[in-house]
Amino acid sequence: MATSFLIQIEEVLGGPSTPPPRVIETGTAELPSCFAVTDLAVSTMTAAAKQLAALTGAHNIAIDRRRASLWFDMTLRPKGWVLPNAWDAIAGVYQASDGWIRLHTNAPHHREAALRVLDCDAEKAAVGAAVATWCKSKLEEAIVAGKGAAAAMHSLAEWAAHPQGQAVAQDPLIAWNEVSVSKSKVALQGLKVLDLTRVLAGPVATRFLAGYGAHVLRIDPPWWSEPGVEPEVTLGKRRAGLNLTCAEERQTFEGLLAEADVLVHGYRPGALSGLGYDKRRLRTIAPDIIEVSLCAYGLQGPWAERRGFDSLVQMSCGIAHEGMLRKNATHPVPLPVQALDHATGYLMAAAILRAMRVRNKTGQVLSARLSLARTAALLMSEPAQDFSGHRIVETEEDLSEATEKTSWGPARRLCFPILVDGAEPNWPIPSGELRTDPPKW
Repeated sequence: MATSFLIQIEEVLGGPSTPPPRVIETGTAELPSCFAVTDLAVSTMTAAAKQLAALTGAHNIAIDRRRASLWFDMTLRPKGWVLPNAWDAIAGVYQASDGWIRLHTNAPHHREAALRVLDCDAEKAAVGAAVATWCKSKLEEAIVAGKGAAAAMHSLAEWAAHPQGQAVAQDPLIAWNEVSVSKSKVALQGLKVLDLTRVLAGPVATRFLAGYGAHVLRIDPPWWSEPGVEPEVTLGKRRAGLNLTCAEERQTFEGLLAEADVLVHGYRPGALSGLGYDKRRLRTIAPDIIEVSLCAYGLQGPWAERRGFDSLVQMSCGIAHEGMLRKNATHPVPLPVQALDHATGYLMAAAILRAMRVRNKTGQVLSARLSLARTAALLMSEPAQDFSGHRIVETEEDLSEATEKTSWGPARRLCFPILVDGAEPNWPIPSGELRTDPPKW
């Protein structure tokens, strides 16, 4: 199955490089699921590594299947402190009058939107009682209309018949567009990556690039926080804050954009334009920039502009329902990790590396768009099987010997599963809190 996934991925990355690097897969592991989650992890990480090799001239790639599975989850192990909970107290699945629905309330404004619709206290039992009075699709529609985030559970067959499911089925895994022609070349060492992404796929992509020499500058608005994952995804990056509704700070942002080689963002389609940065404006400021973006529910269709997250897409597209059936459970059974996020992150990294190689070879400047829902379709392209696999037990050997001096305290991180010509990635900047660096290259 890993080979099947990798073939599909390489088709949209222009085929295997010539000559292809030698890839050695080691280790045995299978995350517990009815879907081939570990195969997806190995395939997407291998695809990114192969694009890295094609760009840099590396000849050998080694990937550890077990550690790849572990890196699709949290990789930081604090020493003397505790990671914040990644989930809000009322986030999760609830039973509506006619089925299941998941509420995503990690962001304060999404939490407020859900509570406003449900008209109840911010307490799990009260939320559960309120949800039980609603039809799942009506509640989903009401919360989404109120600028919240929720997803009713569908089966695989229901998603296949759904207008958005049908639209996603027509999307390419990576949608390419040639946007300009440039005579200048770009190198990975010192590559300037302007990162406007939030949890979780985009930050995974830029973390990978930072490990191989890219200068990643993450920009967040003053009001944004994601305490549960900041220690995980800020590794290797400088982190600044800008308010793009403020004229002076917009000017600073445009200066950064003009000097950047790559722009990575996860705004819903139309959201960046709403801030005054449509395609034409972006190209006016930075005509040769490589732009790679992602969204939740696909590049076309009635839900293309819908806000969403990995856990919600799993509910919508049938993954959680199929897990429930295959495990003979009484409640939705999602994937054991946020696999859609992580896989899409490595696909984004692969897309950036391929775009760099194309620009250096032909002068074509490419943009790429991806979505969590289309990555889910890749995973589901191999039919679900009986539930199998086991939780992977971490050992001392899985941890790097080095201590990472994070903003929150010392920690150790899991060893990265990939070696390129025998070398590990290097992240000279430890993970840290948002908005602690100046907004400059």
